[in-house]
Amino acid sequence: MGDGRRRRAVPGSRRRAVRLRGDHHAVVPHRGDPACRRRLDRAQGIGDHAPGVACGGAGGPAGAPHGGAHRIPAVQPASGSGCDRPGQALTACKRGIWGRLRRSAGTVGHRRAEGWKSSGRRIGSKVTPRSPEEDRQMTEEVRGEELDRLRSELAKQRANNERMTATLREARAQILTLKAEVDRLAEPPSAYGVYLDTLEDGSINIFTGGRKMRVVATPAVDVSVLVPGQEVMLNEAMNIVEIAGFEQRGDIVMLKEILEGGARALVIAHTDEEQVVHLADPLRTQRLRAGDSLLVDSRSGFAVERIPKAEVEELVLEEVPDIDYEDIGGLGSQIEQIRDAVELPFMHADLFREHELRAPKGILLYGPPGCGKTLIAKAVANSLAKKVSAREGLEAGRSFFLNIKGPELLNKYVGETERHIRLVFQRAREKASEGMPVIVFFDEMDSLFRTRGSGVSSDVENTIVPQLLSEIDGVEGLENVIVIGASNREDMIDPAILRPGRLDVKIKIERPDAQAAADIMAKYLTPNLPLHPDDLSEHGGNPEVTVAAMIQRTVERMYSEADENRFLEVTYANGDKEVLYFKDFNSGAMLENIVARGKKSAIKEFLDTGQKGIRLQHLLAACVDEFRENEDLPNTTNPDDWARISGKKGERIVFIRTLVQGKQGDEPGRTIDNVANTGQYL
Repeated sequence: MGDGRRRRAVPGSRRRAVRLRGDHHAVVPHRGDPACRRRLDRAQGIGDHAPGVACGGAGGPAGAPHGGAHRIPAVQPASGSGCDRPGQALTACKRGIWGRLRRSAGTVGHRRAEGWKSSGRRIGSKVTPRSPEEDRQMTEEVRGEELDRLRSELAKQRANNERMTATLREARAQILTLKAEVDRLAEPPSAYGVYLDTLEDGSINIFTGGRKMRVVATPAVDVSVLVPGQEVMLNEAMNIVEIAGFEQRGDIVMLKEILEGGARALVIAHTDEEQVVHLADPLRTQRLRAGDSLLVDSRSGFAVERIPKAEVEELVLEEVPDIDYEDIGGLGSQIEQIRDAVELPFMHADLFREHELRAPKGILLYGPPGCGKTLIAKAVANSLAKKVSAREGLEAGRSFFLNIKGPELLNKYVGETERHIRLVFQRAREKASEGMPVIVFFDEMDSLFRTRGSGVSSDVENTIVPQLLSEIDGVEGLENVIVIGASNREDMIDPAILRPGRLDVKIKIERPDAQAAADIMAKYLTPNLPLHPDDLSEHGGNPEVTVAAMIQRTVERMYSEADENRFLEVTYANGDKEVLYFKDFNSGAMLENIVARGKKSAIKEFLDTGQKGIRLQHLLAACVDEFRENEDLPNTTNPDDWARISGKKGERIVFIRTLVQGKQGDEPGRTIDNVANTGQYL
């Protein structure tokens, strides 16, 4: 080498030229020199070097790097002569956070460079001096940026830790759930038994698997709450670990008798076998009667539940009706008779006993259809309930109204109808034993208790009638039970039922006369209804007077014997003829229907014309429409039967001719001599 310098090659991936010890540049002092260290720190702080620090090669400009002369890559020149940035040597030694802070400060510091030539040599630079205050401020800014970055990284790590914690918690919960499921599946099967009793030493008798066993209960089980017949759960060691309920399945048996002590009962199974069973604790506190249906667990021999009789529940109506005597019009005398027959014996039983007078067992209400027989029976039950509440000081009185629809009791199986009758009277005796009045109401009584031997295709009445007779006046008395029958064909009821001592009181419900008809219409046509202004103005705007006038005019129209009111002409067997008017076939149901027709006509007129209110013309037109619709109803192949149903008694009728005319009176009547069997009755 021309300058007499010795160099030594350093092996490795990065080749560097190292200056031999003792051969230093005149400008660059030793690294251990304090002055050198101060200058290097300053150069690093201002981000530039003095022009004399980096020396060029032979013939080159000062400060220009010349790595090619030393066979060193241009990206990293050697130290000494030809070096570019002597601060890099110290940078390699100074590492860590404060070194990075210093380098960052040098990068963002104020410096001024004049640029580089195309050959890569720096042509010159000039350092702008800074004050210590600027250096301190720059250092604080750099430190603040670094701290913000570190805080951001810390927040990210904290969020990651929280997500990891939540994931671990969820995984732990799933593991615990799976462990519990595995433990549950690994448990051995548990057996069930029926608790019998507890001994003095604390051991317990149970019945399980067809065997009676003596076991003990775990401390977690409260033995004091166990009742006979209750199920318990057993573990592998046959210890009681849990208390269960009562068995919900089993056989249905009929109670015959409760044995002495009240813990056992004699029952009859479905094969008519008599068995003795234990009564579960809930049944021991109930009032059981012979004939009740019980649910029996055949495995343990315990009766656990009383089953309601669904077949009887469907046939009876036990709630108290809401019909009062005031709601019934035109039947004042009949209501007085039935109150004397029913309410007096019950409300003044001491007076009847003092006079040795027996209360009637039954009442027969008979008469044409639609005249209020069923309404009277309902009003009797309601009136009894109110009188009981007044006598005993109760807020709401109680009475039972067993409504038996005659045809529903009929059953095609032999003996079923008789059994239903027994169940009905058994229910009545149960309710009456509590001191409450019970009314057994047989509607359409003629369909169920016909005269024996009168059946054409069936002789079922031969056994049904004796069953009713034995229930009414048999060995078992009917205390506080009143039997009320209703029929419009009392002639078809067996005479044995109608004799005194059974159905003692017989009350005929007549067709309403003109006064009764006005009373009935007043129940449905009241002053609070909307009345037409024209009708109100005719009577001084008084609604009561207007309604009374409407009712009076309507009743006169219905009960007049004018030609337009002629209905039928009947011919009797002796040749006599009689003209029957609509008043002869009037009923409470027909009067209610006439008022309903008038109200409907008023609504239609309001929708058409906008004028609201009921008028007299609406009621009169309703009478004509009602008469017109009944023209064809008397059709029957047997006029005698029709006459009995309609309430006409006397000479035998052989010929009927209708006299109904049209609304204009120009349509002639027609003769009914050969009529079809339509089965229609008035």
